[in-house]
Amino acid sequence: MRIRATVAAVTGALALSAFAVPAVQADEKPDAGLSVPSGAEIFGDAAGAPAAKARSARTAEVPVIKKVVVNGGKDIVVGTTAKKKFTVAVTASSPSGIADAYAFLWHGHIDEVDGALIPAQEFGSCKVASDRTTSTCTVSITVDPRSDDLYTSSLAGTWNVAAGALAATGSETDFIWREHQAKARVQRASQITVNASPEPVKKGKTLTVTGKLSRANWDTHTYKGYSGQPVKLQFRKKGSSTYTTVKTVKTNSTGNLKTTVKASVDGYWRYSFAGTSTTPAATAAGDFVDVKK
Repeated sequence: MRIRATVAAVTGALALSAFAVPAVQADEKPDAGLSVPSGAEIFGDAAGAPAAKARSARTAEVPVIKKVVVNGGKDIVVGTTAKKKFTVAVTASSPSGIADAYAFLWHGHIDEVDGALIPAQEFGSCKVASDRTTSTCTVSITVDPRSDDLYTSSLAGTWNVAAGALAATGSETDFIWREHQAKARVQRASQITVNASPEPVKKGKTLTVTGKLSRANWDTHTYKGYSGQPVKLQFRKKGSSTYTTVKTVKTNSTGNLKTTVKASVDGYWRYSFAGTSTTPAATAAGDFVDVKK
């Protein structure tokens, strides 16, 4: 099986296209003119090669992809500095068994890819099931927010997962390859804070609760305020383990939160954000307020 040079070439070309357009804005995508590689390019069957022509001599054994699991079924959350490593597990079966499986994530249109996250290894790490016809092959992908992996925040959201499997027949023509096998979400890491004051406060007096919701900006590698988002203000009475929602507050243009409530009993105040397709949920640690009678 040939090295997945085609996939690497796509990623390399993306990097060049991004750097070649220094004025690209967060809501713009470089016109790389790249397409998702075919199964033949991934598994080594070049069009017109003898192996390809030999298909007419026998019936190809086409594997079946049973499932693809990205990051253990969780969203991929990436911040501003730390690398994020995750796996893609491809479970496939074929009468002769599975020799290999491969997968990577891509963003954009199939004929105009503007983002690609690919494994570092050439082959999947496969575990054979008890029936010997089925295997689960896993590849690992590491995302570095300070590299060209995620060069702009507009890449946050839903990505496509291309996946394929090669039957253990010894022929590179016996494969299945799907560019849209699954979906995965790549999100901008979020942070939220809370501060209730004054502390302590007299019962019946006004308590001001401030905070800020921010998320990773992959263009600047800093955290920026997330504006216009509904955030729940929640309270947990001292001695209780349950938070209840008091009201919903919207972040302002810089992601800040501010509201007032009447102090009644000792307890913990916090802000809780439910998340969006591009940004994960975030909940602040409770801020304890002592209420004096």
